[in-house]
Amino acid sequence: MKQNNYAIIMAGGVGSRFWPWSRTAQPKQFLDVLGTGKTLIQQTFERITQICPSENILIITNKKYADTIAKQIPQMPGENILSEPKGKNTAPCIAYGAFKIKKQNPDANILVAPSDHIILKEDLFTRVVREGFNYVSQNNVLLTIGIKPHKPETGYGYIQSDAKVIKEDSGKWQLSSVDAFREKPDLETAKSFLASGDYFWNAGIFIWSVDSILASMKQHLPEMYGQFETYEPDFNTGAERKAIETIFDQCQSISIDYGVMEKAKNVVVISTDIGWSDLGSWSALHELSDTDSQNNTSNSNQTLFYNSNNCIVRALDNKVAVIEGLDDYIVVEEEQALLICRKQNEQMIKQFVKDVGDKFGKKYV
Repeated sequence: MKQNNYAIIMAGGVGSRFWPWSRTAQPKQFLDVLGTGKTLIQQTFERITQICPSENILIITNKKYADTIAKQIPQMPGENILSEPKGKNTAPCIAYGAFKIKKQNPDANILVAPSDHIILKEDLFTRVVREGFNYVSQNNVLLTIGIKPHKPETGYGYIQSDAKVIKEDSGKWQLSSVDAFREKPDLETAKSFLASGDYFWNAGIFIWSVDSILASMKQHLPEMYGQFETYEPDFNTGAERKAIETIFDQCQSISIDYGVMEKAKNVVVISTDIGWSDLGSWSALHELSDTDSQNNTSNSNQTLFYNSNNCIVRALDNKVAVIEGLDDYIVVEEEQALLICRKQNEQMIKQFVKDVGDKFGKKYV
């Protein structure tokens, strides 16, 4: 069975919400965000090699990052690092990987995972994915991993299950059908989701057989499916690069959630707590970091806090940082940029990045 297990790691994002540490030239998936000595993409690759042979793992990225991936993961076969000519969101990315895998192994089951997420309970993640592989190999379903919420989070989309258990490992994971996908809620709605027990955070991690996902794309994204199918003979040949450039020039930019998952009727969810975070914000990193008695954290042991609370600071190694009188702030200094922002306003960082690029030049973003 293991030889039928494949994975697609999506690694094309620019991580703008972690600016100014994460930049277009070096997005957060290529950073050692938690100070473990390994970047997020290195951790993701090593985690997935516990489940899939390395030769069965594809990393799909923006062409500007292919060399960085090759350097950070030297054991990765070069032909398994796939470059998108331009970013078109997750549906074309997944279609690209699925068509390549289908031609190589029509019996393949595929795990799809982002490259820049944190999973602290790796043993449980491995068990859940193996269970998922087993289930999708026997059932025509699209399986997604839902994270049991521990707070009324407004920054994530949610998956609503029908609460009818198909399979479970008591206290570890539970498999059920999906009723609906829900957009990021306001606080009161998030509180009601948490209270119901039937809603889970959408982690953007999927498991399916190659036949199931391609059949769903044919049904729900027929134009895109046709564009890839036309060039199917070119995949895994010398003509693939030109074919992909043509396809990505023509195809729609759309996420797999909007394009397929929210429309399909055969979606199931494994709900679990794998110690997951999408690390989508400085606040998310703050939650995972060691803090002092006032809930302050810094990457540097040369930071002093006075009359300050709930702050996250990232300082340059060669500098001393003194923070006084700040409450609930993000302070990040890089060689060419400084960010000081209230945590409650960090959703504005993407706009900050746009404005900085427009006014001062792309080299700063």
